[in-house]
Amino acid sequence: MAQTLAQKLVARAAGRSTVTPGEVVTCKVDLAMMHDSGGPRRVRPMLERLGAQVWDPEKLVVVTDHYLPADDPESRRIVATAREWVKEVGVARFHDGEGICHVVLPERGYLKPGMFAVGGDSHSPTGGAFGAYMFGIGSTEMLGVLVTGEIWLKVPHTIAMEFAGELADGVSAKDVMLFLIGRFGMDGGQYQAVEYRGDAIRRLGMQERMTLANMTAELGGQTGLVPPDAITTEFLDSAGAREVEIDAWQSDADSEMLAHHRFDAQDIAPQVAAPDSPANSAAVGSFGDTQVNVAYIGACTGAKLADLRMAARILKDRKAARGVRLMVAPASLRDQQVAEREGTLGILVEAGAELLPNACGACAGYGSNQFGADVVAISTTARNFKGRMGAPASRVYLASPYTVAASAVAGRIFDPREML
Repeated sequence: MAQTLAQKLVARAAGRSTVTPGEVVTCKVDLAMMHDSGGPRRVRPMLERLGAQVWDPEKLVVVTDHYLPADDPESRRIVATAREWVKEVGVARFHDGEGICHVVLPERGYLKPGMFAVGGDSHSPTGGAFGAYMFGIGSTEMLGVLVTGEIWLKVPHTIAMEFAGELADGVSAKDVMLFLIGRFGMDGGQYQAVEYRGDAIRRLGMQERMTLANMTAELGGQTGLVPPDAITTEFLDSAGAREVEIDAWQSDADSEMLAHHRFDAQDIAPQVAAPDSPANSAAVGSFGDTQVNVAYIGACTGAKLADLRMAARILKDRKAARGVRLMVAPASLRDQQVAEREGTLGILVEAGAELLPNACGACAGYGSNQFGADVVAISTTARNFKGRMGAPASRVYLASPYTVAASAVAGRIFDPREML
């Protein structure tokens, strides 16, 4: 029976040769990821009440990223709980203050094609960029995984999003996702598997593919998948992951899709999502003379090395406009260090950027850099729900690093193609 990539991944985890969409199966988990916000502080007391042990600490990764910098008593308590718990349990793969979990996980080589993984965060579908089946779960479901190493799953249908051709200069994966969310809405993925395919997708680097898979959460899919290829293996090899199999992890040519949408990548313009939903997306030219006073380049969807390079292309030999606060929070320490060595970070700072910690920060509404009521921001984050990034009266527009950087220079929402 012909199988989609999603079916093949689930079948392997379930110990089956094939599975059928709609079946309920029990899957063995290859990797479970938690962060400080939804991790140890939630599961530790539940494990203690049960008197239960973690099934396999070697398959667990814990990252601190939400409550950093821990500059208040509550944040310090939460981070301290994570640090204590990983020692108690014997979790060796603990990454403390090294960046956002969805970026740290792949840059450490933890994700490979064929894996079945879960994460205690809604943007865990990022792992699908590597041909792994990964999705987000809550702390109660995570408790079950921690104790048993298994989780049940309703086998998903697959929705194919195919992009022919090549994206225009100044258009990125973030624009692709805002375009899709604007077209299909935040439930367009129907909590199924969304597979991104076509020449335009194959031309994308891994960090751009990560943005696609990550924002499948905003599209309403359970996971987002990019079939692995030579670009995947090259990235994973550099991250220390060896002997990566890719040929087995492709959808069969005649596998059945729930829907198959086809687009010409060249037709996609830079996109902007108006407050207060990623679904409020339209081409950048639709936003006229909208003034901004904050430009935020941060988050797992907007401050990876590839994202910082996009922003630097715009900001080189330019300055943020008077009255615009340009904030840059690199998604990981490793990416920041590379950006510093190659001069990318220097370009951003020279343009007036204020450098922030390698953490979720304002994206998740934590810390001291939340937006005030008078803020009109354009941001590379994945979400702009009312009050998520600070005061409910703040207004947040979403865009790519190209568009955020161009808007910082112009002082208003601006088409980056005019600065390239």
